[in-house]
Amino acid sequence: MRPLWIALVLLIIPISARAAELLMFEQDGCPFCRKFDEEIAPDYPRSEAGQAAPLRRVNIFEDRRGGYDDLMPAVFTPTFVLVDDEGREVGRLEGYPGRRYFYPEIEPMIARLRRAPEASATEGSGEDAKIADSPNENGAGRSPAPIR
Repeated sequence: MRPLWIALVLLIIPISARAAELLMFEQDGCPFCRKFDEEIAPDYPRSEAGQAAPLRRVNIFEDRRGGYDDLMPAVFTPTFVLVDDEGREVGRLEGYPGRRYFYPEIEPMIARLRRAPEASATEGSGEDAKIADSPNENGAGRSPAPIR
């Protein structure tokens, strides 16, 4: 009787299956994605950032929003988008700035993830805009995804 009661309670209580994650939009043949795979990907799951927001790879040709309807579509590969446990975008990094700059770019987004939920809702302004633009203002480190 007890297992049946527990099962009924679990069906009634809404449970959120989502957790914070770092989406990586990629495509086959992307040299910057390949460089990320060589320099960062092997150790990312053990990093502080990887513990807070596991990496989930998304083929940009299959889904430009990573399963989040309200997310601004990715255009370049790689594009890294940090989303919180409610599916809100916390920050975005377009392109791969190299081993030296990747974590300094991602860490402020992770810090915002750990702050109050209202702090993560600052879309596209202030600090978020700096992260999206720096150090890739000239387009270095990213590949445009061709339109199919």
